[in-house]
Amino acid sequence: MPKEKAVKKQTMVDKLYKTLNDRYYNIYFFVMHYNDYIYSSHEYDNVHPLSMLDVHTLSYIEDNPGTTPQELIVYWDKTKGSISQILTRLTDMGLIEKRKEAGNAKNLHLYVTAEGAKTSKAHKMYDINDIAKTMSELQEKCSPEEIDTFYKVIGVYNEVIKKDFEINKTKTSRKKTSGK
Repeated sequence: MPKEKAVKKQTMVDKLYKTLNDRYYNIYFFVMHYNDYIYSSHEYDNVHPLSMLDVHTLSYIEDNPGTTPQELIVYWDKTKGSISQILTRLTDMGLIEKRKEAGNAKNLHLYVTAEGAKTSKAHKMYDINDIAKTMSELQEKCSPEEIDTFYKVIGVYNEVIKKDFEINKTKTSRKKTSGK
């Protein structure tokens, strides 16, 4: 009899997993495809191949002259190393410059160059057109209310994921400090 219960329990687990997995399938594939999209290079100005994160960082610097790498770490919720790599790429392409301010030689402040401003503006126009096209395609199959609900759900889901990361980060750091 215990074996029959185990088989029945496993069957219930398999059915429940299939139901949940089928529902989340679209989320999994959306995340994987969007991740590929974010990290692929685009030439917004037909000169500089940049990932979405690179060009959005450039535009953030254009919109917030004098921002610091630390501010970008907080804004993007990325590591110091990740932001440093982005800033190195943007500097090497001549799109931004790093300056130490008078009276505060410790912190670097970031500014776009003339070339960087041109690329940022090209990116903004690209995004305006791309978002308009995407919204038009979404509106062919979804009502405005459904689209608004989608954005609301994505916002809340993002908060859930960030909270989960924080909880797991705390658990991981406790295990490392306790030697477990």
